Amino acid sequence: MMLPDALNELVGSATASFEQAMTPADLENAKAQFLGKSGRVTELMKGMAALSVEEKKSRGAAINLAKQAIETSLNARRQALANAELESQLKAEALDVSLPGLQRLQGGLHPVSLTLERIEAIFGSMGFDVADGPEIESDWFSFTALNNPPDHPARSMQDTFYIDTKGEDGIYYNLRPHTSPMQIRHARAHVRKYRQDGGSDTLYAGEMPEIRVIAPGRTYRVDSDATHSPMFHQCEGLWLGENVSFKDLKYVFTDFCRRFFESDDLVLRFRPSFFPFTEPSAEIDIQFQQGPLAGRWLEVAGSGQVHPNVVRNMGLDPEKYIGFAFGMGPDRLTMLRYGVNDLRLFFDGDIRFLSQFQS
Repeated sequence: MMLPDALNELVGSATASFEQAMTPADLENAKAQFLGKSGRVTELMKGMAALSVEEKKSRGAAINLAKQAIETSLNARRQALANAELESQLKAEALDVSLPGLQRLQGGLHPVSLTLERIEAIFGSMGFDVADGPEIESDWFSFTALNNPPDHPARSMQDTFYIDTKGEDGIYYNLRPHTSPMQIRHARAHVRKYRQDGGSDTLYAGEMPEIRVIAPGRTYRVDSDATHSPMFHQCEGLWLGENVSFKDLKYVFTDFCRRFFESDDLVLRFRPSFFPFTEPSAEIDIQFQQGPLAGRWLEVAGSGQVHPNVVRNMGLDPEKYIGFAFGMGPDRLTMLRYGVNDLRLFFDGDIRFLSQFQS
């Protein structure tokens, strides 16, 4: 059915009004003018009441066609506005392929972790086991078992952090100031396993394999400056047997240092000192023959023959078992190996610094 000219004009007017709407809100306002309760199409429907039945049919059909045409035009404009909004969003969120992409860098081990791995590999090749243990320790393992009883003046050399509350055993615990407690734990476990595997039931009788172990890990002391940190790393070593001498200590540690620093002309000296858990005791100094540190003596470790009281606290007879122990700082070894002059750089988390150590 062809629409009368007046209805054609109405459809054209509605279409033009919809096309001028630039936002969904404008379009809804335009819709109300033509299809709302008081719109122009509704007004046309109200005027049919005075028409005859035949006129109502033809007039109503024509108005319905016009209404459908207006609704089609309205929906087309709605879709056009939605497409324009989507296009705008896509342009705003589009990737600019002319810009460099976001690169996810490959991670790597911390320089101190690299040093710890290197230490474990070198001593592992010498037949040393690697021990691990708790970082929160009892006073007995941290001090007393190491011939460092309460009120001993040497405790001030290892001032540490204590836990506020007592443990289930009624004693106070501390953050271990060194990894020496792991030596005691490992040795006692070694003795216990030897007994369970068929060794003598008596404490000191029978043959027992040597104890050869290193104990790397985190330690804690009240100290902080360019070369000290409240949290730092230590690696201690222990070799106990029936015929282990100070000569073995000198050979083992000299070989370790030369392999660690990859320098066969490295010179070591053992300087007399005092530690409550060894007797005699010695500080170990190294001297590079080349490079920026050439000629300087640098302290890298403490060492000595294990004190009889410590051997006894391990569950062994000090008249039969003898050996040596040493303790060194992997953080300091890392500084020397890589030429770092401030320990705090290792704990700042600066990727610019840490990335230098990745291969």
